[in-house]
Amino acid sequence: MAQFDRITCNPAIVNGQPTIRGMRLTVRRVIEALALYPNWDDLRAEYPELEPEDIRQALEFAARNLDDSVLPIETV
Repeated sequence: MAQFDRITCNPAIVNGQPTIRGMRLTVRRVIEALALYPNWDDLRAEYPELEPEDIRQALEFAARNLDDSVLPIETV
């Protein structure tokens, strides 16, 4: 099991949502930003406080917290 030493949860910071190193930058925001900036260098230009290991752990944290159930998708 991975250790998430860069993911923190503090009730006093953004209502306890998982954040990067106690900053007001949530894991969710990092994942959303990756959709806009798939190139990590571009993402880090937008968020210079992020380090590559922050991004990697945010991705792994998100992946591990997804439900493994199968969702039906209607096709046309």
